[in-house]
Amino acid sequence: MVNNKALLSIALFEVLKGMAALAASVGLLSLAHHDVQALAYALLGHFHVDPESHFPRMLLDDIRALQNADIRLVVLLAWAYAALRLTEGYGLWRERVWAEWLAAVSGAVYVPLELSHLVVHPTVMNVVILGVNVAVVAYMVVRLRRRRSARAPT
Repeated sequence: MVNNKALLSIALFEVLKGMAALAASVGLLSLAHHDVQALAYALLGHFHVDPESHFPRMLLDDIRALQNADIRLVVLLAWAYAALRLTEGYGLWRERVWAEWLAAVSGAVYVPLELSHLVVHPTVMNVVILGVNVAVVAYMVVRLRRRRSARAPT
């Protein structure tokens, strides 16, 4: 069990991301074999949003292109993502070295994507997301290096 508050926070955040992916996948799966476009129009009408305005039109165009096979594929990918995040959270909670490696590598993979997104959409939120991710990766790398130096023969 984790005594380190930073590691515990990261573990809990990974579990939260995994649970969110599971919840989203269940919601998406419930839409299979339903008229999603009719549901979207009903929701837009309920909230008095003009379906011809820019963002609702984009949403409706994406929904029109979405097929049941696509929904199932997205659900399977969400389940794989959830399994990865929940496994990582458990491993970090138990202070497993493999989980620290997983956190460092999986976090580092997103950095170039977040940087390119930040260049196109420079917002405070994107800066915060990038900063938190870089901090988590750096923290994991420091932990892994300390483990290695503690193990190294003198």
